[in-house]
Amino acid sequence: MNPPAHRPQAAIIPVLLTLLLALAGLVLVPSTGTAATNLVTNGSFETGTTSGWSCPAGTVSGSARTGRYALQATPSGADIARCSQSIPVQPNTAYTLSAWVKGSNVYLGVDGGPSTWTTSTTWSQLTVPFTTGASATSVTIYLHGWYGLPAYQADDVVLDGPGGTADTTPPSTPGGLTVGNPTSSSLQLNWSAASDANGIDHYDVVRGTSAAQNVGAVTNWTATGLSPSTTYSFKVRACDPSGNCSPYGATVSGTTSSGPTNPPASSLPKHILTGYWQNFNNGATVQRISDVPAAYDLIAVAFADADASRPGAITFNLDSAGLGGYTVAQFKADIAAKKAAGKKVILSVGGQNGTISVGNSTAANNFASSALAVLQEYGFDGIDIDLENGVNAQYMGQALRSLQSQFGSGLVIAMAPQTIDMQSTSFEYFKLALAIKDILTVVNVQYYNSGSMNGCDGQVYSQGTVDFITAQACIMLQGGLRPDQVGLGLPASSRAAGSGYVSPTIVNNALDCLTKGTNCGNFKPSTTWPSLRGAMTWSTNWDALNGNAFANQVGSHVHSLP
Repeated sequence: MNPPAHRPQAAIIPVLLTLLLALAGLVLVPSTGTAATNLVTNGSFETGTTSGWSCPAGTVSGSARTGRYALQATPSGADIARCSQSIPVQPNTAYTLSAWVKGSNVYLGVDGGPSTWTTSTTWSQLTVPFTTGASATSVTIYLHGWYGLPAYQADDVVLDGPGGTADTTPPSTPGGLTVGNPTSSSLQLNWSAASDANGIDHYDVVRGTSAAQNVGAVTNWTATGLSPSTTYSFKVRACDPSGNCSPYGATVSGTTSSGPTNPPASSLPKHILTGYWQNFNNGATVQRISDVPAAYDLIAVAFADADASRPGAITFNLDSAGLGGYTVAQFKADIAAKKAAGKKVILSVGGQNGTISVGNSTAANNFASSALAVLQEYGFDGIDIDLENGVNAQYMGQALRSLQSQFGSGLVIAMAPQTIDMQSTSFEYFKLALAIKDILTVVNVQYYNSGSMNGCDGQVYSQGTVDFITAQACIMLQGGLRPDQVGLGLPASSRAAGSGYVSPTIVNNALDCLTKGTNCGNFKPSTTWPSLRGAMTWSTNWDALNGNAFANQVGSHVHSLP
C-alpha cells in the first residue's frame, strides 16, 4: 500500500501551533509524571571523595564522565575492588539502578538481586531494574571489577525510585550461644534468634581475634578447618538490612576432639579417575554402567531430577527409552557389579539445566531425606554437587551433613563447580567446600567453558593450556582444601564442551606439574602436592566416542602418580 501523496490537514494544525508557540518563546513538553529521584549518596563523586560508599580499594580520579570526579577502584589478585552503599527503600516497589562505567569486567548490581556487567574502553551505561521484596526496607547496591584486572571507573550512579525511611535501630543481641558437637576439625555453634523491626539480614561470627564472618540469616553454623584438641572462642552479633548491628553476645568456647582430620577414605584409591555417565542420549556413545571402562574409579551418574512437590528434594529416573531399553533392574545390577569390582558409583545433582535449589532449612531437610532414599534404592555410594546455577553454602552444607549422618561415614561427597565458582574463598561454592571439608571427598573443578581467568599468582591465563589448569588448581590448594580433595576436570573430547578441550598429554602435564614439579608451562607453583587426588572428565560417553583416550591415557597416568 502506497502512502498518501499529501499530509492530511488535521495533522498540520498542531504542527503549526507548536511552531507558533515556539516562536513566542514557549515550548510544549508532554507530561512525564514525577521527576526521577536519585537515592544514591555521592553518586557522581563530586565531593572529591568516596564518602557514602564502603570502598576499601577505591578512590576518586579527575577523569570523569561528567563534572570533575569519578570513582576509580583497583582490583588485586585476591580482591575484586567492591564498592557498595546501603540505601533505604520501600517494599514491593520497582526501582532502576544505573551507572556509567569504564574498564574490564565491571559489574553493577544489588545484593541478593540482579546484576549486569560489561567491558568497555569508553564510558558505557549499565542498567539494572529490580523490584524490592515484601519486607524490604533497604538494598545494598554495588560496583566491582575482577581479580587481577586493571582499575575500573564509575560515574553518575543513580537509583531511581521512591525513598524509604532510614533505619538506625540495631537488632537485639543474640543470646544462648553454645559450642558443641566437636570433631577433630570442626565445632557446631547454635544461638537464639535476635529480633529487629525490619528483620535480620545476617549474623556475624568472630572466632578468637579473627575478623567477623557473615554466616547468613541462620541460628546455627559449623566452624571448620580447625586443629585437633584445640580450644576456640566464639561470639555472635546480629545485623539488619540497613547495616545496623547489635553488640556481640557473650564469648563461648569449645574444644575440638583428637584424631585424624581426614574424612573416611571410602575405599577409593589414593589417586582416582572420575567420569560422568550420561543418563540421556545427546549424540555421544550410549552406554550402560557396565560399559564404563575399568580405569574409572568413581562414576558419577548424571543427573538427579528435582521433585516438584517438595522444595530441595530430588528423585532419579532412568532414561530407559533414550538408553536403548536399559532397565532399572539391569542398571541396579550393573552398579552392584561395579562396586564389587572396587569402584564407586555416585549420583550427580544439577548440571547445566538443573533446577534444584537448597536455600532454607526446609529445603535442606528435603534434600537430605530424598537423597538418602534414592541412594539406598539404587545402591549409590554418594552424591555429587554440580549445581551450575549456584549454591547456598549454609543450607547445602546443612543438607550434606544431615545426609552423611544418616548414610554413614562411608558417604562419598564430590563437587564439580565451574571455574569461576572457585576463584575466591568468599564465593559460595568455595565456602561450601571449606564448610564440609571434614566430610568432603573431592572437588573436580570444570576447567572448561571458562574463557580467561585469574590464577593463584594474580596473572590472567587463557583456558586450554597447562598454565590455566595449574594456576587455577593452586587457588584451591592454597585456599584451604587438602591436596587429596582436589581433582582436575576436563572434557573428554572437543565435542564434549563448548571450549577448553585439551589433549590427554596436557592433562597429564598438569598433573605432573602439580604433583612433581615437572612438565609445567610458564607458571610453576612454588611447591608440589604429591597427594593431588586425580582427574575428572565429562563424560565417559564422549570418551567412548573418542576412543576412550581419556580413560586410557589420563587414567593410566593418574594411577601411576606417587
